[in-house]
Amino acid sequence: MNKFVMAAIGGTMIGVLATTQLAAPLLAQESSKNTSVYEQLDLFGDIFERIRAQYVEEVDTNELIEAAINGMLTSLDPHSSYMSPEDAADMRVQTRGEFGGLGIEVTQEEGFVKVVSPIDGTPADAAGIEAGDFITHVDGQSLLGLTLDQAVDMMRGPVGSEIVITVLREGTAEPFDVSIIRDTIKLTAVRTRTEGQAVVLRVTTFNDQTYSNLESGLADAIKEAGGIDAISGIVLDLRNNPGGLLTQAIRVSDAFLEKGEIVSTRGRNPEDGERYNATPGDLAQGKPVVVLINGGSASASEIVAGALQDHRRAVVIGTKSFGKGSVQTVMPLRGEGAMRLTTARYYTPSGRSIQALGVSPDILVEQPRRQPASPEEEESTAPSRSEADLRGSLNNDSLTEDQIRQIEEDRAKAELSAKLREDDYQLAYALDILKGLSALGPAR
Repeated sequence: MNKFVMAAIGGTMIGVLATTQLAAPLLAQESSKNTSVYEQLDLFGDIFERIRAQYVEEVDTNELIEAAINGMLTSLDPHSSYMSPEDAADMRVQTRGEFGGLGIEVTQEEGFVKVVSPIDGTPADAAGIEAGDFITHVDGQSLLGLTLDQAVDMMRGPVGSEIVITVLREGTAEPFDVSIIRDTIKLTAVRTRTEGQAVVLRVTTFNDQTYSNLESGLADAIKEAGGIDAISGIVLDLRNNPGGLLTQAIRVSDAFLEKGEIVSTRGRNPEDGERYNATPGDLAQGKPVVVLINGGSASASEIVAGALQDHRRAVVIGTKSFGKGSVQTVMPLRGEGAMRLTTARYYTPSGRSIQALGVSPDILVEQPRRQPASPEEEESTAPSRSEADLRGSLNNDSLTEDQIRQIEEDRAKAELSAKLREDDYQLAYALDILKGLSALGPAR
């Protein structure tokens, strides 16, 4: 017994000695690190004073400091940045759903400005700007070498004014110019319509209005259809949705889930991680759901698609999403400015990070690019003649008026379906999948 006690005490003493011996170099290392930081700050102050005193022209010291702060933040990743008081005010307006501009969400990739997505119904959308386009010039001035905020500032301007942007697009040999008239961007977060027996929820952004728009739009569509039993299912269209508020992405995911994790975030410190879980209640009442995504679906859109995919609550159709799997926190600063800082990565319920990888669809469906019709194709699409078109053809007297009416209605639906396939192949494909899921019966 005594030997055991001594051994224990000896072990404790050795531990104390080892800790003491290690502590000294660690403290010295920390002190050296702090000294190095202070030296670097002194260097910054020295450079700042020399610029202010010796630069060829007089400089605005506030702008100089803001540029230094922004340079520090933008060196971290494409989504961290400093926001001046004006930029911070603009951001608060945007999350409420109305602002002035072109209507595009942009990011920076290897020094180039890249379009994440155009926003539905905006000047950029009407001008044909596409997700994945690179903007190289604004009104003839190159954007290369500018920060993202500087490039965005060049694209801003008074409502009604014209801007010419030069676009480089994959599959196009040469850059081309696009003229756009700036306008007030009024975002309708969710547009609802019915296609046959399906309800299509087109979610364009995740702002303060998104969940309430989705909830009321779906309720109205179900009521107009004559009840939940009258609809075959729901298409949640997240294509070209650049994202937005994390809270809204969680609420939209929760709208179709009864239980389980929606998303988790993990920051630098493990204890700062958070998990968000679904609450009971499914707005679709178990009806099948198809989610549409593409390369312009980013951030909050990917949270929704990933959550519904992992829980097998929806079939995801389209092309790989953008791959923005990081969370930015906006921190107010003195002087009404703000700092947007990447503070965490988010993970889908299965634990996968989609950062730089994106959400892969369950069924890959490309949207065909429109090609000008050749004379041969135009001839082939000419209306075909049938027996009924021949002069003196016999009538079909075996059908009742109701049967004839039903045949005509079915034919009209088929024609509408064919037109939709030409206009929006991905959506038409999603509706076909929804019909198949509906035929299988309610989800279990």
